[in-house]
Amino acid sequence: MKSTLTYLSFLLLFPLFMMNSCSASNGDKDEEIPVVTTRIITFSGYEWVVRTTKDDKQGPGPNFFSDSEENVWVDNDGKLHLKVVQRDGIWYCAGITLRQTQGHKKYVFYLSSRVDQLDENVVAGLFTYKNDEEEIDIEFSRWSDTENQNSQFAIQPSYVAGNKTRYDMNLDSNLTTHFFDWQADKIDFGSYEGHTLEPETNAIINTWTYTGEAIPPLNDERLKINLWLFRGNGPTDNKAAEMIIDRIEIL
Repeated sequence: MKSTLTYLSFLLLFPLFMMNSCSASNGDKDEEIPVVTTRIITFSGYEWVVRTTKDDKQGPGPNFFSDSEENVWVDNDGKLHLKVVQRDGIWYCAGITLRQTQGHKKYVFYLSSRVDQLDENVVAGLFTYKNDEEEIDIEFSRWSDTENQNSQFAIQPSYVAGNKTRYDMNLDSNLTTHFFDWQADKIDFGSYEGHTLEPETNAIINTWTYTGEAIPPLNDERLKINLWLFRGNGPTDNKAAEMIIDRIEIL
């Protein structure tokens, strides 16, 4: 059963306004717009706000984002599912935002789906966000070009030389671990096969350390996870897309 923690009596009186990300590290940035939501889920011991744009398209993309349980849910094993689905001819994307800021910590994501096989128009993002120039990204996408590598670590603005590194994942299973360790003077990134922070050498997919000038300051940022369509274009295979996350750790 898809589990949802709701605070209906509270939220009916005090709608929760949240800023949602424009994490388009390929250069397409869309205006940030606050939205109202009445759905909160619990995942990995944290409360998350589920994004909805109602009847409007918003960035990134732009796209429609839905808080439907068809788009975002936590299953009986505690795994988070984000899904891009089509309803009545319209594609709806998925996104969640952590309610509390966490600051300088190590953010670890244990994935349980083949993000290396996402359709070329689909983007999966794991990131902290305050605004378009205070953002740390791990993203999986070919950005609508089958010749592109399918993964990247980025610091916004990513168009600045040295603020992004791309790499390819060709996985042998559904299980991968990805992290960024945000410190005041550097950000360490890593992607590993399997669910581990102590991989064997042959399980290391990519690592990167950023020490440039765009390290975000502590500024009430939020951790976000999303699954969306680049430039709002539907999947080329016309099929729903899904990312499954076993759990996250904030260390």
